[in-house]
Amino acid sequence: MEIWVLGALGRTGRAITAELERRDVPVVLVGRNREGLAATGATYVVADGVDAMAAEIRRQRPAVVINTIGEYATTAATIARACLPGGHYVDMAADPVAVRRLLDLHEEALAGGSTFVTGAGFGVLATEAVVAKLCEGRDTPSNVEVDALASVASDGGTVGVALAASIVDALTAVTVRGAKPRTLVLPDGESAKVAGVDSGELIAAQRASGTPDVTVFSGLAPTAPVIRALVPLLGRVASIPAVRRFAVRRLAAIRTKPAPRPRTHTWGHAVVTWPGGTTREGWLRADEAMDFTAAVVAEVAARLARGEGKPGAHTPVSALGAEVAEAAGGTFLL
Repeated sequence: MEIWVLGALGRTGRAITAELERRDVPVVLVGRNREGLAATGATYVVADGVDAMAAEIRRQRPAVVINTIGEYATTAATIARACLPGGHYVDMAADPVAVRRLLDLHEEALAGGSTFVTGAGFGVLATEAVVAKLCEGRDTPSNVEVDALASVASDGGTVGVALAASIVDALTAVTVRGAKPRTLVLPDGESAKVAGVDSGELIAAQRASGTPDVTVFSGLAPTAPVIRALVPLLGRVASIPAVRRFAVRRLAAIRTKPAPRPRTHTWGHAVVTWPGGTTREGWLRADEAMDFTAAVVAEVAARLARGEGKPGAHTPVSALGAEVAEAAGGTFLL
């Protein structure tokens, strides 16, 4: 029943570990800093790098492995395959390349009796869950629009590699294809500006609804016209592996100051339209986005450890149902 947290000494790893401990689940911390791991007083495994972690997973056979080390497009497949057969894998990927690559392992996971879950974080789960709720028991819609609005507080300190990679991916996924910036009025009366992105939310919403016509907006995407005009070019440059590694490394080292979250709540939002013109709208409300993400990952991992997930490669709702969002602290407003 052990759940391993890779990158356990990072900000995200620590938050997920705390959530798992609240659920009274056996946790093993995995990282390369022996002194830091030992200082936690927890059970730990020392492994430096993806290949070393994969070797330890194959040797010790944990029930579930949570990947918080980031760079999911390059790390996920190696770690997930090490869980085969029978072990389960969870990550928080949000960029479309990483999400698709993990989902492409569906047949391998199915044959091995394992469940691989990608996108177990705020954005993918929050929007996927609302779409699934709105489409439940209905025919395939004609189109879907989703919005991911994270409200994140900063405790200060360095950004870190995992978060830096997510930011770079979000900024370089901006799209101008029919998804102009707009201001969204939220159910609590606050408002936020959003802009179109290509992201893991797109894939999850397509799978949950059955329609390929999905548009994704994010509160993390830049809305200023000049910046949006430049971002597609920057995205092409950042797609060069050496440039992306440099950008992530520099951003990860930046120190931030403590700051409160910009809005009271974090929101996932969807509007679903059917061919006859019928439209349904829904929201998922959560608290601080990183806290919600940690709760989502812990909830998904704990359920997989209990054998509740469907074998194969999935997004969270596909593997466990929309109720996992409520179990992690979200509230539906449909």
